[in-house]
Formats: sequence, C-alpha cells, structure tokens
Amino acid sequence: MLKFAVTHFARNTLAKMHYSSGVSIRLLPSNKCSFEDPVHVTVSGLNPQQRVVLRSKITDEKGLVFKASATYQADNSGQVDLNRDSSLGGSFTGVEPMGLFWALKADVVSCKFALTDVTRTQLVDLECVSDDKVIAKVTNERHCIADGIRRIPVTEGRIRGTLFMPPGKGSFPGILDTNVFRGAPFELRAALLAKRGFAVLALAFQGYQDLPKKADKFHLEYFEEGIDFLRQQPEVKDQKIGLVSISKSGDLALSMATFLPGISATVCVNGCNANTVIPIYYKDICVPPLMFDVKRSKMTPLGLLDIGDCMNDPMSKEGLPSVIPVERASGQFMFIVSEADRNWQSVYYAKLACDRLKAHGKNNYELVKYEKAGHFIEVPYMPFCLANFHAAANHVIFFGGEPKAHSEAQCDAWQRIVNFFQKTLSCNTLL
Repeated sequence: MLKFAVTHFARNTLAKMHYSSGVSIRLLPSNKCSFEDPVHVTVSGLNPQQRVVLRSKITDEKGLVFKASATYQADNSGQVDLNRDSSLGGSFTGVEPMGLFWALKADVVSCKFALTDVTRTQLVDLECVSDDKVIAKVTNERHCIADGIRRIPVTEGRIRGTLFMPPGKGSFPGILDTNVFRGAPFELRAALLAKRGFAVLALAFQGYQDLPKKADKFHLEYFEEGIDFLRQQPEVKDQKIGLVSISKSGDLALSMATFLPGISATVCVNGCNANTVIPIYYKDICVPPLMFDVKRSKMTPLGLLDIGDCMNDPMSKEGLPSVIPVERASGQFMFIVSEADRNWQSVYYAKLACDRLKAHGKNNYELVKYEKAGHFIEVPYMPFCLANFHAAANHVIFFGGEPKAHSEAQCDAWQRIVNFFQKTLSCNTLL
C-alpha cells in the first residue's frame, strides 16, 4: 500500500513538474472562437534559441484523426510567435500563422473531414514538444454555432432540412443553402452565415430522413417550397432571398435562379452551367442532363482516379439542351471557381455562364478564380480534401488542389461570399 502511495505521489509530482516548467501555449484573443476565426498562437517560457515541435490534432465525427506539426526555434527571450516566426520543417515551412490548422491531415489520402453536427464543438489540441516530451498543451474550442443562433429542424410538408435564425425579431434576408454531405444538409456554412445576420435554410434534397436515397429526377417545385417556407418566416417576410451552392448543387441553384421568381443573389462554387447527371423538371419545363463518359478518366501518380475531363462538353450539339438559360434570371451571380479543380471543368463552365450573360447584355455577375485550390471550397479552416468517394462515379476520385493555396482560397472566398450577400441582400452585419 505504501509502495502504491509513493508511486502515485511520484507520478503526480512528475506531472506537475512536467506542466509547471514555465512553458505555456497561448491562443489569442481566446482559447474559444468561432469555427471560421483565426487564432494567434504563441509559446513562452522556452530557453533562448530552443528548438521545439508544435503539434496539432483534431478528430472528426467518424473518429478519423487529422494531424499537423512544425518545428520552431525560440527567440532570445524564449518565445515562439506563429505570426512572426518561420516553421523550419514539418507539415509546412515559412511564416504560417494558421499552419497548424490548414495543414491538418489524416493518414489516409481519400477522406473528407466529417462535420454534420454543428452543436458539437470542434476541439483542436495543440502541444509543444521538446526531446519527445510534451512540455505544454492547450485546446482550441472552435464553435460551429454562435450564441443566440436558433437551430430549428424542418419537416414542413415535403421539405427536410435545418433553419438557422439569428437572434432577435429580424427582419433578416433569407438564404437557401443546397449543399449536402453524406445525405444530410451541410449545416456549418448555414450556421456561420446566420451569425452574419442571415436566416438560412440548409435544405436536403436526397438521402436524408424520408427523402429518396438516390434521386432519378429533380422537381424545382420542391426547392420552391423551401424558398416559400423561408419567405413565410416572420423574421424574413418581405426580405430578399439568396442561394448558395457548391458542386452538383451549383446547377440546381442556377436552375432555381433562372426559373423561380424572386431570387436576388446566387453564389455558385465550382458548379456547372448545365444541368448535370439528373433531369430537372419545373411545371412544363424539362432540362435534360449533361452526362459523362468514365472512359475519359485517368489515374494520377498517387493511384487516384481523375475524372476532371469526363463530363461532356456543354457546348457540344448533345450538350446544348442541358445548358441553363441563366440570362432569364433577374438576380446577381457570383461564380467562385478553382483552376486546379479535378472534379470537372469549373473554370470553363463559369466562363460559359458569364459569356452567356454578357452576350444578352447583362453585367449581373462576378467571377472569382483561385489558381491552386481544389474542388471543395467551403468555410475557412475546413481541412483540405484531396480525394474522396464520388457517388456519381461510384469510385474514390482525385479532387485536385494544394493544401495551402486551398486554405487561402477558402478564407478569401468566405469573406467575398459574406460581402456579396450583404451587398445584394442589404443585410446589417452581426459581429
């Protein structure tokens, strides 16, 4: 019993010595922040010129662990400041204030960070390591949903999704977000937009609750019901409505902006100017799908399937009937595209849409291009996705891009999206 007590005391003493060495990691302005916010990372209490390794780690909803690390050398006062100091090696090099976040990476190549539950705080553990010993540790709590934001599950008539409402009585401009992940609405972007003063409906359209697991056709009337539901909210009544979309939901958003009345602004991220894969119906209108040929796929040096050239050309004789007549839309457009996107030819499609608008005497569009970003431009500091399973291809595919450039694109695009909606929907910013 005495031996156990001594051993237990010794362990506790060593633990206290381990973390009371005077070394500490600070996150400014706080250990807690919104998911899209940067933090200022500093380490103090080191020996002058001491070399240490800083490590970061986050675990997603599926239990997959994403890690990053970098080596730093303290200054003469024993401090490391990521806003000032260069990484000497590791997951990144050079001065990268948020490198420990944008460089987070899983051991497996084909994966996408799973985040569907916005009520769950995302925890990023940071450690300072010297001689293989952890000498300081801190956890960054990254909140997906801000205080006061109301998250309301929606099962109204046929529509399924989640409504995010800013605090207060309104009035708030409305946004319909049609991105889905693993069948569920992608709520993170919707929650963060609600923080900025928008009422956002994250609308599911397949594979969620009692919706069809896999759609063989889309009826715009379903999306119209979602927009009408948003308009009918007392906090949104008489306000403008916007759309935000990515990938396949991009052509759905362009179709809504074209055929449904009263859409004031549309953001299309790495989408297509033609309806793809699944036919769209609205009243007596049918837009046939632009299809693809998997025979045009190729393998990357990493052994990943590249389908970037598989989609048929919208300007071909067969493709033209699938092109969405965006010139009929009355609202504003923002096209955000990645030049390294290998899901499909996003830059080409956006240029075709802009050229079509211009040819009809319209200047209601903005085109934003990112040279080395990949397909999934989402919110700031979402871990980079190089490859993942693609439902239409029924295979793991290569999405393209480089982690650092992609992270910079996500940060820049996010602010552009917020500014675009604030301008076109006349919204007051909430800090």
